[in-house]
Amino acid sequence: MGSADPRPDAPIPAASLILARPAAGRLEVCLLRRSDESRFMPGSYVFPGGWIDASDRDAAFWQARCDLSPDDVASGLARGIDAATAMGAAVAAVRETFEEAGVLFARGPGAPFERAEFRRCFEQGDLVLELSALSPWSHWITPVGMPKRFDTRFFAAVLPSGQDVCADGRETTAAVWTTPREALEGNMAGRLQLSPPTLATLHELLGYPTVASLRAETGRRRWGEPILPRLVPLGKPHGAVIVKPWDPLYASAEIPVDAADLEGKVLPVGAPFSRIWNRNGYCRPIRA
Repeated sequence: MGSADPRPDAPIPAASLILARPAAGRLEVCLLRRSDESRFMPGSYVFPGGWIDASDRDAAFWQARCDLSPDDVASGLARGIDAATAMGAAVAAVRETFEEAGVLFARGPGAPFERAEFRRCFEQGDLVLELSALSPWSHWITPVGMPKRFDTRFFAAVLPSGQDVCADGRETTAAVWTTPREALEGNMAGRLQLSPPTLATLHELLGYPTVASLRAETGRRRWGEPILPRLVPLGKPHGAVIVKPWDPLYASAEIPVDAADLEGKVLPVGAPFSRIWNRNGYCRPIRA
């Protein structure tokens, strides 16, 4: 993990990876369970990811050790943003996936490496970082009012051949492969606690049921505007409502929410939504 911005309310630059694989013709994604000791979303299932640190931003080092030319970085990873920003975020997403899930996007000879030695993997051998495997997906910023905020770029990639995931046992305590629908149904049943951006991303992935359809989408997707939800605190025991930018009242000075009526507004899996009700760490989509 990297060091935080000195302003406590400033979003911390971060990156995450939607790690996918084909399974019996269906798209499955990897979700990691965050440790119960975590200070941020303990017990939630998330995509691999974390802070972007100084080493991730060493553009000269990684450009010399990756499989993309500067022009390819601009067209494949940046897609409308600064190339150095895109490369730093992509390196962080790969590093965090290696440290948390044991999956390494690289090719070339080399002995097995410890997860804490990500940069050393490339300093001491002939490994080439496979940034070409990653594509932009989405850009989320944690709402104002949350105790810890992140400015996160989500990438998507297919699991490298011959590898599988394994939780690190510290930051993450379990790893599961699941279809987006199965994960959303598990969340609704209280078996699989999803973070708000994970829930929203899995819902979006319902539209891409196969790896081929996912690849077709990532081939044309650009970063676009960041998704910055609004937070409507409701107080104990009701939790809070997270309002997405496409909500009809997003731009209103005040967003009225009747806490007593939220149970009746919970939506079934697959129904479009612009609000997420977060209570006791469990998030469910609700009607506006």
